[in-house]
Amino acid sequence: MNFMQNPPAQHTSEMLLGSDAIAYGVKLCRPEVIAAYPITPQTHIIETLSSMVDSGEMPSEYIKVESEMSAIAACFGSVAAGSRSFTATSSHGLALMHEMLHWFAASRFPLVMVNANRALGAPWNIWTDQSDSLAQRDTGWLQIYCETAQEALDTILLSYWLTERIMLPVMVMIDGFILSHTMEQLFVPEQDLADRFLPAYQAPYHLDTENPLSFGAAATPDNFYNLRKALAKTMKNVPKEIEEGAERFSRLFHRRYANLEGYRLEGAEVVIVSSGALTGTVRIAVDRLRDAGKKVGLVKLRLFRPFPREELLEMVQGVPDVLAFSRAVSYGAGGTLAQELRASLYHLESRPRIFDVIISLGGKEVFPETVIDVVQGMGGLSPVNSNWF
Repeated sequence: MNFMQNPPAQHTSEMLLGSDAIAYGVKLCRPEVIAAYPITPQTHIIETLSSMVDSGEMPSEYIKVESEMSAIAACFGSVAAGSRSFTATSSHGLALMHEMLHWFAASRFPLVMVNANRALGAPWNIWTDQSDSLAQRDTGWLQIYCETAQEALDTILLSYWLTERIMLPVMVMIDGFILSHTMEQLFVPEQDLADRFLPAYQAPYHLDTENPLSFGAAATPDNFYNLRKALAKTMKNVPKEIEEGAERFSRLFHRRYANLEGYRLEGAEVVIVSSGALTGTVRIAVDRLRDAGKKVGLVKLRLFRPFPREELLEMVQGVPDVLAFSRAVSYGAGGTLAQELRASLYHLESRPRIFDVIISLGGKEVFPETVIDVVQGMGGLSPVNSNWF
């Protein structure tokens, strides 16, 4: 991401918790309906939003529900009625939503949901990894992973613009506690600027007694196939749509985000691929390794679904070795990120070796020294099997 040095006139500078940054981002998007259920470490987001609604600061309908399944079901109804809506969850709450995730995407309903990444039990664990969201990678939702609270706030705006353009739901990820419960100096846009970027939502189809429509009806095999094929076609075009949105966003807000971001890739012989807040730690390690004469670079994976295959090919072309920092595991197959990289690069005649590095599950701490140890110990890593750190 390209950071601006000074906020333009239509921004204010605020010191905010990551959770509050997201709440401010949601407020700027003017959702008509919010339905959510508290779960650590996401709870601060909806606490702040409910306070905004209760005080009249935010003219939205806040629906109190009894579970995460009820929360997304309520959003399904509100979006079907033509309302811009929002929800947030984490971990087991996201797992409880699983059935409705499929229904949302296949119904081509727009929604933005924030997931505060947290490990799935058992045993109980409230710290961060990406097992919850990556377990939902096949549901038809876009998945975007944020490194900073500023990026999370901005991504809320970008995601609403995108979801209402392509009619597919967007899941925005933040690292639980690492982003949700720490403070950051942020540039918060004024409402007028946000309104210029994101106009009021006009649903192309919705429940209407004057024009009755059927949602979620049964489909014959041929129709079902064609509907899923259309969904896949939309997903294929998402990277270009995001690029258009990012360009429009940068003109107004003076910040730009890419699907993949390369760092110190010039002449790199080893490239680390990571996502989320862990990327900041990896970036420090890369700087230290470069200072020590090691030709190491970084690719920050911001967009995970759809997987930005073509952009990845450009960044790692000619690189001998790639370290995939996987923070979720498909047991019996290996790290989730490593699987995606191998599938994307397999067809290359001269493809890099991909080392599956399982790291930071359940919030296990990763320091720059940890990353340096992984790189310096590559001679003992297996390019075939998973390597646990």
